[in-house]
Amino acid sequence: MIYKIRVILDAEEDIFRDLEIASGDTLEDFHNAITQAFGFMGDEMASFYTCDEAWNQEEEIALHDVNEGASELRLMNETLLEEVLNEDRPKLLYVYDFLSMWTFFVELADITEKEDGHAYPNVLFSFGELPDAPPEKNFESDPSVDFDDSFESYEDLDFDENWN
Repeated sequence: MIYKIRVILDAEEDIFRDLEIASGDTLEDFHNAITQAFGFMGDEMASFYTCDEAWNQEEEIALHDVNEGASELRLMNETLLEEVLNEDRPKLLYVYDFLSMWTFFVELADITEKEDGHAYPNVLFSFGELPDAPPEKNFESDPSVDFDDSFESYEDLDFDENWN
């Protein structure tokens, strides 16, 4: 079977690639197709992450094992695309270059039959230009409490300054 997949850069502007790839290919094959489609050199660390319908990150599937056997880690070259992406689980997250954190949403769009004489993987459609640097990530939450660190009086803090 052939998977038609949309890979979307996590950015405000629309930047995505529609790829088709055999469901029996490895995640390493898919990683290579993504890096080529977006114009990356492909020489940085990367991982796929399974996720739920709300894109909450779950299991990591890494390009290389950097844990030195400290824990069980699934690897891209040992994992088939159809094992982690299918009609029941149509989403993945993909992170390329852990220093820059290029982050992509991967979503299965369609499953079709293989066409004879057609080469896979294949870029079906390309939209938007990749920026020179990855989009900024805002990891801070919007606090509901305004913290003011200029205290004029410690009397209201229930603090015993002679506790020692």
